[in-house]
Amino acid sequence: MFPKTIDLLLYGFSWVMITIIGTGHIFRISEQIAFAIKHIWPDAVLVELDGARYKAMTAPPEKTDEAPKIYKRAAEYQEKMAAEYGTIPGSELITAVNAGEMIGSAVLFIDKNAGNEMERVWKEMPMGEKIRYRMSNVKDRFFSKKETVEETLEEFAEDEEKYIEEMRKKFPTLVRILVDERNDHMAAKIREASESYKNIVVVIGDGHVHAVSKMLESYEIRTIRLRDLMNKERMDSIRAELWTHTGERDES
Repeated sequence: MFPKTIDLLLYGFSWVMITIIGTGHIFRISEQIAFAIKHIWPDAVLVELDGARYKAMTAPPEKTDEAPKIYKRAAEYQEKMAAEYGTIPGSELITAVNAGEMIGSAVLFIDKNAGNEMERVWKEMPMGEKIRYRMSNVKDRFFSKKETVEETLEEFAEDEEKYIEEMRKKFPTLVRILVDERNDHMAAKIREASESYKNIVVVIGDGHVHAVSKMLESYEIRTIRLRDLMNKERMDSIRAELWTHTGERDES
């Protein structure tokens, strides 16, 4: 799964390895992500963040009503569910930034402005879709629990494309703007980064991994999925391979 250092010599400067780590913003997975980044030791870490969102997550909170209501409601839901897992929404993304900086990697933000995109969703949604979204949001805010989230994860893992297409039928505007267009944008940012960096780690929401990987299939791609990060046996296997890879690198 993880290449030996000698591959760099065999492929030369045209060789690019891209490791895509799929995350979930409400789960306690920061330690696993930090471990992976530190042992892959990439030239660059690309993170599903934009500058404004990063500032909002790391600077002292400011009281403001400028954020769109749809954005605030989504944030409230994430905060509620993250609390059930004993973490803070998006903490794994901040961990990725910190881990990259710690080992001297370039850190690049590759997402669109989250607030702007959520505002676009609401403006472009037809009334029927808005009503469906509001009903779904109320259900999530008041009735979702850990068990509900984990059932959804299992359903997604069983058939990702089917799950996205079913979401598209219910919320076509939301999926177009928050999934399809962001997939295109992030894939383009990764291609751009590959012109300067040869060993890249990309940390993005797990729902983007399949589509983005397909867009980058001309590159050497490996993936670590959310289900791997959250499963002890799978994560132990990944740790063992990363330890081996680190040992080979240190001996070279």
